[in-house]
Amino acid sequence: MASFKTLPGFREFYPEDYAQRKHIFQIWRQVARRFAFQEFDGPVLESLELFTTKSGPEIESQLFCFEDKGGRQVSLRPELTPSLARMVAARANGLKRPIKWFSIGDNFRYERQQKGRLRCFTQLNVDLLGEAGPSAEIELIALLVQSLLGFGLTEEDFYVRLSDRNLWMLYLATLGYDEDAIGGILGVVDKWERMPEEKLIAQLQEVAGEKAAELKASVDAFLKLDSVDAIRECFAGVESSDEAKAELDARLSDWQTLLDGLGAMGLTGFIKIDLSIVRGLAYYTGFVFEAFDKKGEFRALAGGGRYDALVKKMGGPDMPAVGFGMGDVVLGELLKARGKMPQFVESLDFFIVSGGDAEKLTALSDVALLRQAGYSVEYQLKPQAFGKQFKAATGSGARFALIYGSEELEKGVVKLRNLADRSEQDLPRDRLLEAVRELV
Repeated sequence: MASFKTLPGFREFYPEDYAQRKHIFQIWRQVARRFAFQEFDGPVLESLELFTTKSGPEIESQLFCFEDKGGRQVSLRPELTPSLARMVAARANGLKRPIKWFSIGDNFRYERQQKGRLRCFTQLNVDLLGEAGPSAEIELIALLVQSLLGFGLTEEDFYVRLSDRNLWMLYLATLGYDEDAIGGILGVVDKWERMPEEKLIAQLQEVAGEKAAELKASVDAFLKLDSVDAIRECFAGVESSDEAKAELDARLSDWQTLLDGLGAMGLTGFIKIDLSIVRGLAYYTGFVFEAFDKKGEFRALAGGGRYDALVKKMGGPDMPAVGFGMGDVVLGELLKARGKMPQFVESLDFFIVSGGDAEKLTALSDVALLRQAGYSVEYQLKPQAFGKQFKAATGSGARFALIYGSEELEKGVVKLRNLADRSEQDLPRDRLLEAVRELV
């Protein structure tokens, strides 16, 4: 007999698993709406070019892509941001700004399955477009933190690592590297914590040649900076043009505005300046950030940053934008590890216990009535003795049993049993719904 298994990296959700997944989605939606973001979605299947052109070369090897029956090169979406940028570009003139949207949807990446990383995952995407200043980052980082707090996590459980690709551009430019070289260097920095030193040197040699070791030392020094003052001091010892100095001053002013705003929100304890965060996707242009568990047991919980050029690349106007994504896989693992994932039992209002065929037909009439009124009702589909039905009622998690016996129906009543304390009372069947509403 054939054995059919799920594909590698894909999940099945049994009811208890789906309840936990639903819990994650519910918290995400509650927090996003609390911040006045509107929900949207885009196509799961897109043109391959949308991702390969806009997201940089790294994304290409991670795509579920194929040629469809119309001869088009298409891909399941590995992320939502390019679709979002295209949607905004298409209606940019008619959208009220700032645009504050969020989405909860499936994404697909063809990569090796490992802890915290699957090929199909559900992700919360939150994006704010139309605001150039750090107030947009303040809002999104606050939303990210509030989302994790909403699951019962605390400052002891996670933190947000904050960095800036613009600072990296300024710093590497002072070392004599042009924009193309800087892109290659940042691609290596993105893997700095995960790659052995000899491999780092080898990849830096592709950009810096014989100066790879010197470049590595410069990068290591920059990575140690953990405050605005330290960053300012680092640049103070570097010769640069007046234009570069003005750009640096403006950038450090944005940093201070961002940190002050996060402090005013009470979030200072969650924030760590960590310049090793550069994010792998090529469209990021400014501040970038990632959330991690403090014990370092899991992959990043969330990540995002500014992508000011993407809407224009999609045919729209110049529009500043910042966003982040938070996946359900790592988050679910963290919640379970910290004892923060509730065990869910589906609530049930009534379990019907009935006698013979006549009593069951009478009960079915009331089952329909109660369900139409919004109550959840269950009963045994096959005929069973009262004892087995009561056992099933107790195991169902229902609050009450409604008992339809011949004696009760002769009296024109239905017996209501509280399954928690086993107390009972008779309810008039001709006023059953009214009586139930008074009690339940």
